[in-house]
Amino acid sequence: MASQNITAHKPLLPLAGVRVLDLTRIIAGPWATQNLADLGAEVIKIENPDGGDDTRQMGPPFVRNARTGENADAAYFLAANRGKESVAVDIAKPKGRQLIRALAAKCDVLVENFKVGGLAKYGLDYATLHKELPQLIYCSITGFGQTGPYKQRAGYDYLIQGMGGLMSVTGEPDHKPGGGPQRAGVALADILSGMYAALGIVAALRHRDAGHGGQHLDIGMLDVQVAVLANQGMNYLTTGKAPQRMGNGHPNIVPYQYFPASDGQFILAVGNDSQFRKAMQVLGLEKESADPCFATIALRVANRDVLLALMTERTKTRSIDEWVTAMEAMGVPCGPINTIDRVFADPQIKARGMQLSLPHLVAGQVPSVANPMRFSETPIRYEEGPPVLGQHTHQVLRRVLGADEEQIAQWKAQGIIKETT
Repeated sequence: MASQNITAHKPLLPLAGVRVLDLTRIIAGPWATQNLADLGAEVIKIENPDGGDDTRQMGPPFVRNARTGENADAAYFLAANRGKESVAVDIAKPKGRQLIRALAAKCDVLVENFKVGGLAKYGLDYATLHKELPQLIYCSITGFGQTGPYKQRAGYDYLIQGMGGLMSVTGEPDHKPGGGPQRAGVALADILSGMYAALGIVAALRHRDAGHGGQHLDIGMLDVQVAVLANQGMNYLTTGKAPQRMGNGHPNIVPYQYFPASDGQFILAVGNDSQFRKAMQVLGLEKESADPCFATIALRVANRDVLLALMTERTKTRSIDEWVTAMEAMGVPCGPINTIDRVFADPQIKARGMQLSLPHLVAGQVPSVANPMRFSETPIRYEEGPPVLGQHTHQVLRRVLGADEEQIAQWKAQGIIKETT
């Protein structure tokens, strides 16, 4: 592997020794490379000296410079760039391109999310680099992939959620108040594309380390969105009938949605017949639960409206906490609909250590959210927050390329690089 800068006294993380050149920005690519960084990879994030990753400006909210009180980076940037080194290089300048090619030669993986063919003019496309660096894993993340009639289109999460079918099954039906297509409240197409990219990179590394060389990983966000339609996609493919928006209902399971309580709403996620009978017992509807019309999941789906009307009349009579406590005591999956402030105050989230505080060059400390992967032998270590633009330019060029002080000073004076200290 390219990087051997491994600390001896700490247990090796799963991707220790892997060096990644990150040419991505916004969210899908950075989400992939943040996961690689969490798993121990050395991730070198290449940024445009003039502003860097676009998400640095996507606020408010922003974190504040602890010394000046001015805005620093946007919270958006902090969400996907933990544990990376920022190197600010102007790719438009010939020497800048040479530096990036030199870094690529020292890396195991290159991840990019430029438009299809966008890096060819810089000699940083897969075809060019593969000839010189046959062991390099090269991952491209684009809206529509490297082939097909849409390959040159720009891809954004909102667009992909719509084109990929997610918005057709998200939201209330058209005939109900507030009905119409609805995007997910977070950038799921971006995030899931990043997760597939990270998984694909790990698989490609395994293939390379078995002696089979590098390869090109082509991740198209539209492909990802279609792939994760899951049961909804298969519901269509097996029937020829396109699923419709059902609000909070589930197309294949009943009852599996929110219900009104006396003081708000709570969720019942009844996944099998045994849980159904227990839920009906808690609701005081034992007699109704014995009705043959509700005997199986398929029958409950067929008789959805009748069953939900019976249940709703009962759920309105007690509070959220009362129902959650009673259902939990019977082993029925049940919970409140938390606002995000309540999420981070939840005792389970606190016990699992999901909220982090990480060091940051100008803000002092910044919040972060832990990676949900828990390893028994190689637990993830959270040591560095997201970098400021160009924070690691100097040290990476010295450590990885062996550049001396005079060279670095010259590149800086020529506007090829930017460093922040």
